[in-house]
Amino acid sequence: MTRAKPEDDEYWNSSKFKAFTFDDEDDEFSQLKESKRAVNSILVDEDEDEDDVERVSWSGEPVGSISWSVKETASSIRSGSEQSFPKIDTTPSLSKQGSGYSLSSLFKAKSKPGAFQSFSESFSDTSFRTYAPELRKPKSDGKDFVSDLSPEETVRRMQKGRPFSLEKFRSLQDKLLLLDEAVAVYDGNVITAVLIFLKKSLSKEILFRELMARDVALRHYVHYLKEMGEQKLLVELLKALGRTEDMALMHYKEHLNIKDEGRRRDFLKSCLSLPFSQDDATHVQDHYTLLERQIIIEASDKKADAEIFKKFPRKASILNMPIITTLYYSCFYHYGESEGTFSSPSNIRKTFRISEKQYILTALGARAKLKSWFDVDSLFNTKNWLGYTKKKSPIGFHRVVDILHKNSAPVQVLQEYVNLIDDPDLKLSGALKYKCHDVVINTYRDLKDRQQLIVYREKLERDSPEYRKIQELLNNVVRGREPLLLSHFLIHSVV
Repeated sequence: MTRAKPEDDEYWNSSKFKAFTFDDEDDEFSQLKESKRAVNSILVDEDEDEDDVERVSWSGEPVGSISWSVKETASSIRSGSEQSFPKIDTTPSLSKQGSGYSLSSLFKAKSKPGAFQSFSESFSDTSFRTYAPELRKPKSDGKDFVSDLSPEETVRRMQKGRPFSLEKFRSLQDKLLLLDEAVAVYDGNVITAVLIFLKKSLSKEILFRELMARDVALRHYVHYLKEMGEQKLLVELLKALGRTEDMALMHYKEHLNIKDEGRRRDFLKSCLSLPFSQDDATHVQDHYTLLERQIIIEASDKKADAEIFKKFPRKASILNMPIITTLYYSCFYHYGESEGTFSSPSNIRKTFRISEKQYILTALGARAKLKSWFDVDSLFNTKNWLGYTKKKSPIGFHRVVDILHKNSAPVQVLQEYVNLIDDPDLKLSGALKYKCHDVVINTYRDLKDRQQLIVYREKLERDSPEYRKIQELLNNVVRGREPLLLSHFLIHSVV
């Protein structure tokens, strides 16, 4: 038989195909496969982002397998510092040199100018050596550390502003222990945070029942609901606690959120049946009645064409105004109407039980604003049992003078009411303040004070009526017509 040519030997040694041999190599491969399975059985799965990518060597075997590791070790011993690029080994024998480069090592290794990094260098680099995948720390380690804390430790972390979790407290007993721990530290922020958690995780009935036995937590919860504007839930809580009056008041406060006057009136009407205290019930009734009156007056005055509305156009609506503002409006636009009309000042005064002092102050301001001095006089005119007319005021005439002066009342009107002041000092100070010369002169005359008359005369214009009046009084003293005043003058002169 002819000997095979050298080209044939090279072909069989370099090709990926191998000539048929009778050597039994199954034992060697079976051992390698068993070792591979043994190693893979103890490995920990790597991250999800690395599960889909399998690293293989140039020989087609996965990097990290036992056969790859053995070949890497053998090749490093045999090849030494060889710089040439290794050939692909087609034989399964371990005695032959295997590839020293993997896909990952090619991408990770540092390159030198003009040549690849040698296998020995890459093998000696521990950062790129891979004998088997690392056993990584499970992702869940440390993740549940915060959730493993006791109620006391959780509250302490909340106080210090450290991370915490309330979701682990699932049973009612654990949640109540957490609430009790929060109350025990007297920290309002912690208590409120726990109450918010309980509000989300417990039913209203259970939460209300447990808060009844915890006054501190209950007060915090009520304050929290008020601040957050949760009126409906607050009403339910107060009702469950048996605080019916507080519940009624909280329900009544909801009218502030209603903008439409008709709907607000209907809501106030529905509040009349709530269990208010006696004083509160009267207040709610008056509020409903007032709004009902204002709606009627507003609708009527919008279409009114009376002279006063043309001379003094309305600047704002009367709706939702206080009772005193409504009375002022009525005294300004509807003064003198019969008591049977809703807009009559006397009807409003009687319906809402307005005191005489408050009524006089309001009506005086409205009528003085219109310069209706006759109506001003009628507010103070009274008749005694003999039929004589006399002016009387429940607020003091010095206050009447102040209001009249603010509304630019003429001097004659001011003098009339300054003269009605009982206290001499108040009368004199008022007359000096508002320049009521006749009142000042008559007061000094009554006091028989010649010195003050002379001083005051110098403040007046010459030949004015007031100047001549003072001069006449002084001349009468010299002629002896006023002996008391003369004696008073002589006393002052001697002194």
